Amino acid sequence: MARSQGTFGKKENEKKRLKKRNDKADKKEERQANAKKGQSLEDMLAYVDENGNISATPPDPTKKKEINAEEIQINILRREDMEEEDAVRRGTVTFFNDSKGYGFIKDAQTQESIFVHANGLIDKITENDKVTFEVEMGHKGPTAVSVRIEKAPPVA
Repeated sequence: MARSQGTFGKKENEKKRLKKRNDKADKKEERQANAKKGQSLEDMLAYVDENGNISATPPDPTKKKEINAEEIQINILRREDMEEEDAVRRGTVTFFNDSKGYGFIKDAQTQESIFVHANGLIDKITENDKVTFEVEMGHKGPTAVSVRIEKAPPVA
């Protein structure tokens, strides 16, 4: 007597495929049964209420607000429209490593720490020096350039 060619694993895989196919067919039939054919345009419309939420009921005309189209801003402000901040800033050198050629300056106005490289120096600086500088965007963030030691005002 000959054994069947199908092993247990092959039979199980075939059962899984058939079950998956039947489940898919059942889901398709359910979708078709629940599909609402012949809906009117009114049934398919959605409305936006005064708060910007989507609803099925039309908005109340008494709550209608008039909006001037020119007041709506869709884009960001242009560079010319933004107020120009003072290009020269003041700060204190919090850290500077002469051998590696970099350090950090703490901005006196914003208290943020700004990277400074030896290439951006005009005067030689050390820690705790009061300096003036300009800020440019480097590839890793703001970088101080044109760094000079702040001259103390003459004493009268």
